[in-house]
Amino acid sequence: MAIHRFSLCCFVVLSLAPLAAVAWRPWPPRNGSGGEVEGIGASKKFEGSSDFVKLQYHMGPVLAADITVHPIWYGRWPAEQKRTIRAFLRSLSPPGSGSGSGDGGIPAPSVAAWWRTVRLYTDQTSANVSGVVKLGQEKSDARASRGGRLTRLDIQSVVRDAVTARTRPLPVDSSGVYLVLTSPEVVVENFCGQVCGFHYFTFPSVVGYTLPYAWVGNSAARCPEVCAYPFAIPSYVGGGRRAEAPPNGDVGVDGMVSVIAHELAELASNPLANAWYAGEDPSFPTEIADLCEGIYGTGGGGAYTGQLLTDGRSGASYNVNGVGGRKFLVQWVWNPILSYCSGPNALDQ
Repeated sequence: MAIHRFSLCCFVVLSLAPLAAVAWRPWPPRNGSGGEVEGIGASKKFEGSSDFVKLQYHMGPVLAADITVHPIWYGRWPAEQKRTIRAFLRSLSPPGSGSGSGDGGIPAPSVAAWWRTVRLYTDQTSANVSGVVKLGQEKSDARASRGGRLTRLDIQSVVRDAVTARTRPLPVDSSGVYLVLTSPEVVVENFCGQVCGFHYFTFPSVVGYTLPYAWVGNSAARCPEVCAYPFAIPSYVGGGRRAEAPPNGDVGVDGMVSVIAHELAELASNPLANAWYAGEDPSFPTEIADLCEGIYGTGGGGAYTGQLLTDGRSGASYNVNGVGGRKFLVQWVWNPILSYCSGPNALDQ
């Protein structure tokens, strides 16, 4: 989701502008004339073809080893919100999904099937992104020990605090991904205005190690219409558009799930800003989820999500099933074989 990125250590040290990660927003900017949403040609929201997209491989690694996601809960997090996010992470590679039994008994379309599109990306050794994504150890900082206002570089300090804690530190994991999740009261630099989440890698000068990480914020109290779309709709979108009902009953957390999916897909396929992306500047790459912002189903593009599924009991909108009967709505990602955005709920599969 955009907003992220990496490069090699020396590149980072020279450019201390990590923070120069390109911002992700689920909506294209408004034009200068009437506040209308700009057309598909002015945004990246299209199911388009490779005629429009110059996605290239830049010879860097992908996350080919089994991936372990370590959540870092920064701020106050109710237990139910944690359960929802954990359930999504467990759904990426559910028990039984690698043993010839499909997606571990989870009905189609599944979160694991969504991840299979990410798995299509390979490195120069022809190794694919790993199909094994595990929920690892967790760390909570309910006191928000670094304060309620964080810069982008502060996120790396939050990771450092977690791996160097005096009690129950997170492991320094060579195949780990560190996922910093900030609660609604925490303000992160450029959050809502430009950014809903980002990914990068830590600087040894800050953390002591080079570790892939991502940050995603809970926008419920600040900008759900920006970062929790389509569970909230910007006021400038006309036509009496109604917000979709969130599948887990929580606008902020259901919105975060899609941003988490976005960031993990890009982190897996471009962990050091030298693998899969479009554009000439690795500090500002357009990555595999950026290309599909706001697309959740067949026909998606512009201000339309595409065709979604509806839960018969709650009336909520979703497009993938997860563990424990959970349902989620996650944006599609760019399919390098088909050369367009795709997902397991596509009608033409």
